[in-house]
Amino acid sequence: MSDPNGWSAPGGDASPPRWGERVDPPTAGSVPVGPGQVTSPAGSPSPAPGWVPPPKPGLVPLRPLTFGEILGASFQVFRRNPRTTFGTALLSQVVLLVVTVAITGGSAFLAFGRVEQALPRDRDAVLAGAVAIVAASALVPIALQVIVTALLQGLFVLETARQTLGEKLRLGGLWALAKGRLGTLVGWSALLTAAYVVALALVAGVVVVGVAVGSGPSIAVGIGVAVLLGLGLLVLGVWLTVKTCLVPSAIMLERMTLGAAVRRSWSLTRASFWRTFGVIALVFLMIQVASQVVATPFSVLFSVLTGTLAPTGDVTDPTFLALTAGTYAVTLGITAVIGAIGSVLQAASAGLVYIDRRIRTEGLDLDLVRYVERGGRSVDGQPDPFRTPEAPVAPTTHQGAPRW
Repeated sequence: MSDPNGWSAPGGDASPPRWGERVDPPTAGSVPVGPGQVTSPAGSPSPAPGWVPPPKPGLVPLRPLTFGEILGASFQVFRRNPRTTFGTALLSQVVLLVVTVAITGGSAFLAFGRVEQALPRDRDAVLAGAVAIVAASALVPIALQVIVTALLQGLFVLETARQTLGEKLRLGGLWALAKGRLGTLVGWSALLTAAYVVALALVAGVVVVGVAVGSGPSIAVGIGVAVLLGLGLLVLGVWLTVKTCLVPSAIMLERMTLGAAVRRSWSLTRASFWRTFGVIALVFLMIQVASQVVATPFSVLFSVLTGTLAPTGDVTDPTFLALTAGTYAVTLGITAVIGAIGSVLQAASAGLVYIDRRIRTEGLDLDLVRYVERGGRSVDGQPDPFRTPEAPVAPTTHQGAPRW
């Protein structure tokens, strides 16, 4: 059955105008003669022609995105699918906190318990061993944090991309899409963590050497060099972070190897460094500000209650201990919630920047539109519109595209 309200080309084939085509709106008594063309009665005014707007099947319109659209859509990612995004991230944060407290707290309790039981002549050696044990136990939660952060980032990048196409997947569906790529992503996260540790160790080493020399001028010089070195490494770290922020998106969406993903991110951010930096920095700043805004009232309340109910400040006072435990519990809860929201926002914003850059440089929106129009079926033999075709294609730009 044909749609009586639909436009029909001569010959009866329905062919609605596509995005970017010129459309002349029909007037009363006008007769359609072709795509975007009408004839109007003599003497009747004809409206100005327009353009077909880009489709918006899901999270964002399939066109180049503005700075505000990227930020706004990042918040929409977990609002559209809170169970898969926020729920998964919050559960992961809670598990990490419990594991961290259990491992570090348990090891500290056992290690320093041995110090109290040691003989006076052996106490120094046992204390040194206890400190080493606690420090080593802290590496386990750090390693788990690296792994969980990488996994969440990969899953949320995939969720952002699917929401762009109007799809909403459960956690099992995201795991299926991520199959075979999570190991590479964890390796990338571990590489970044190792780079941060080396940078911090380098700065600390300069300070230690300056202090070890022993004289006042050498200490001042060592601290000064460490400060300058730290600032230089900070600038270098920010630059490298922006240039490689799209590596997880390339790994998960294009299923690239680590080296290819790094080159891909470097290429996509080449002409958009400051815009990408603005998105990353603003999201990070919002997360930090939100954390402080939420946590500050509880800290003030704790200080007031402590001064009122335990004015002596005796650490053995049960009231003081109860207030301290309650404050730590609330702080950990706030940390878990803010961390869960932050992990979604950071992954979603990076994923949207990646999609925007490919739209602007490669015309990815055209593949996405065709994928949506075909009801989620493959385009040109590619099962996923985000995958790069094996054969090289000519780049598509938007120089002649209409403005919105």
